[in-house]
Amino acid sequence: MESRNFQLDTEWCMIHYPNKPSGFGILVIGDDRHFVDRNCSFWTQNEGKYSLIKNLREDGYTLFYSNLYGRHWGSNRAVEKAQCLYEHILRTEIINEKIHIIAEGMGALVALRLLHEMSDLIRSAVLINPILSLKHHLDQEKEHKFFYKKLLKELAVSYEIETDKVTELLTKHEKNLTSGVKVPVRIIQVLAGGRAYKQSEYLKKRSIQWENENSPVSVFYILPDKKQRMSSQMTSFFSKYEKVL
Repeated sequence: MESRNFQLDTEWCMIHYPNKPSGFGILVIGDDRHFVDRNCSFWTQNEGKYSLIKNLREDGYTLFYSNLYGRHWGSNRAVEKAQCLYEHILRTEIINEKIHIIAEGMGALVALRLLHEMSDLIRSAVLINPILSLKHHLDQEKEHKFFYKKLLKELAVSYEIETDKVTELLTKHEKNLTSGVKVPVRIIQVLAGGRAYKQSEYLKKRSIQWENENSPVSVFYILPDKKQRMSSQMTSFFSKYEKVL
């Protein structure tokens, strides 16, 4: 069996099995287009994502993820569901209790919370074009009025507040999740499109902070035509932190 879909409370989840298990698991947390239903997921329908899953399976990893309520934007219930999924997988599958994380875009908001709240159970994390600050992300969208209003509504729904309270929430949310990280993190920034370049400017500022804090966070920039090498970069990074079981 290559994979199976199952429901955890209201949310569909999916697990991908390797042919030759290494015993290590990876929690995948997708971006805003991510979904899981009873039959498939964004990561099986998108050619690039499926290729990444396939390569990591071939390297012996068990990968699992949840729908996480769709466009959750790092909400508390999404974080809690990710923790529930981890606990469920640990009970039902044979994997080492210390896992890796792959998170993309919006998914990094959940991953950062987990890095703080589950640091003893996470070996390392790879963040792809991550959104590290909701406030910064919302500010970026201000120049695109339609997307800005849409994002405000999504944030209000995710955090169960009124739209006019979102800005206040984000100021509180900015308790700097990127500070005090103890788990090794590799950020892969794919330089494709204007948003990615703007994010890279924000990353440069954060990199100075991480360097000053001696945080185990490294940033790796790649061009779109090099994306096929991403899985080998991940495997190389993950393997550094698998020597101690």
